[in-house]
Amino acid sequence: MEWILASASPRRKELLGALVKQFDIIPAKGEEILCTGLAPDEQVRLLAKNKAQEVASLPQAQGKAVLGADTIVVLDGEILGKPKDERDAERMLLSLSGRTHEVYTGVCIVYPTEDGKKCICEADCTKVTFETLSKAQIKAYVATGSPMDKAGAYGIQDGNLVRSIEGSMSNVIGLPIELCERMIRKAGI
Repeated sequence: MEWILASASPRRKELLGALVKQFDIIPAKGEEILCTGLAPDEQVRLLAKNKAQEVASLPQAQGKAVLGADTIVVLDGEILGKPKDERDAERMLLSLSGRTHEVYTGVCIVYPTEDGKKCICEADCTKVTFETLSKAQIKAYVATGSPMDKAGAYGIQDGNLVRSIEGSMSNVIGLPIELCERMIRKAGI
């Protein structure tokens, strides 16, 4: 089966490469719009499905499996997406400092079958506890630019931010490998 990753994320590319030997990358271009009233796991499944279906509808995706994913950070029921600017990143990191939050990643695979296409969507959740960060540490981290393209304004791989995690590390990075393996087996791809 040929694969397409519907994401430009270098982290997702690296993680998917551990499961699938070769794949193309065609990032979804649709706007990520959150729907009010949905639980976080439903939200990320819907966002991942929108990305996967958008790319699967392209002519170059015919006959290929397409994987879409989306990650959100949730603190006290509030979804923390990607920061709008440096001030927003600092606000998010300050709110996460010394506290536990959840990271949800939705994964959707659209794949060809004899009678068309099928779609399988699931989500994973990991609890993350942050170290207590000083304002100087937060400012220095934001100045690196790393938080600007990440949900919750941080990358767990950046180090010195996280005290502990409960669940999948790859989920927090942006693609839960264990979940993806189960989905691929379940779909028989």
